[in-house]
Amino acid sequence: MKVLIIQQKMIGDVLTSSILFEAIKSEYPKAELHYLINSHTFPVVENNPFIDDFKFFTPEIESSKRAFWQFLKTIKQEGYDVVIDVYSKTSSNLITAFSGAKIKISKAKWYTKSVYTHTFKNKAKAQTNAGLAIENRMQMLEPISKELATKIFKPKIYLSQQEIDAAKQLLVSSGITLSQPIYMIGVLGSGHAKTYPLPHMAKLIDFIVSETKGQILFNYIPKQYTEAKTIYNFCTSETKKHIYFDVFGNSLREFLAITSQCTALIGNEGGAVNMAKALNIPTFSIFSPWIKKEAWSLFEDGKTNTSVHLKDVKPELYDGKTMKAMKNDVFALYEIFPPELITPQLAQFLNQD
Repeated sequence: MKVLIIQQKMIGDVLTSSILFEAIKSEYPKAELHYLINSHTFPVVENNPFIDDFKFFTPEIESSKRAFWQFLKTIKQEGYDVVIDVYSKTSSNLITAFSGAKIKISKAKWYTKSVYTHTFKNKAKAQTNAGLAIENRMQMLEPISKELATKIFKPKIYLSQQEIDAAKQLLVSSGITLSQPIYMIGVLGSGHAKTYPLPHMAKLIDFIVSETKGQILFNYIPKQYTEAKTIYNFCTSETKKHIYFDVFGNSLREFLAITSQCTALIGNEGGAVNMAKALNIPTFSIFSPWIKKEAWSLFEDGKTNTSVHLKDVKPELYDGKTMKAMKNDVFALYEIFPPELITPQLAQFLNQD
């Protein structure tokens, strides 16, 4: 059996959908499994032993009709038996349609139902602490195995020993003590609408240092330097002594290796949180007021992995409103979600045995 799984765009989505490979291999160890992803997301699935080959949806393919047409022809030539389109957007609809696969699986949408042989509606409520993002993906395996569709698999990231050793060396050479607490802070979200206000984040970092005396690392990329530095400047002088602002990964793989040495990752909900979970690093995440927590609070147990959402503390604000409506008011909602509403739960996370 030859299978193509399509998951374009976001890093967190690519990591989450990688569970399908381990799941299929557990029942069909001889199956040939290929993953179609955007090229920039490859680092989160690099070295995954369950993926046999990658098909990269490059910027050139995305921007050129001719390149896209050539790509469609190469997909058809592969002779896939099954295509699982997790992405379910126009480009992946076309890729699936041209694949020639006998079994084509995706999300239920009225305008694309003719493309697929099997479609599934997203569940409204999770049945396990794995979360909707996991459960909705696993149900897509029902056409090839009803038993697999009911199982739960957790995303995993595979680092080499060389990558881990290099991360340790970087931390030690930067004056960080590996035997003392190290906290990676997700200071910025993937966009302004998913970023906890910068002064608020600084107060949370102040709180973390006051509670733990831990060593603080910031997760940011060079183009986010100004915003990250603004958060640093908002912190107290005492907190600044604990922040190693210039210690960060120069690539996504370096970030993953550094994070693997941390006590926990704390900060804005997003791809970094899911990557930390895939490395078995404890997480405390802050959801944007307009994001559906039930979908992305993956494998939360209230201890090792936990999160906070404005809806948790002020549910009345959500009565009769959709998350789309909340997105329009996200910045006003963030302002009524001050650190004081988060620190009690954060204290429990930091001080647990």
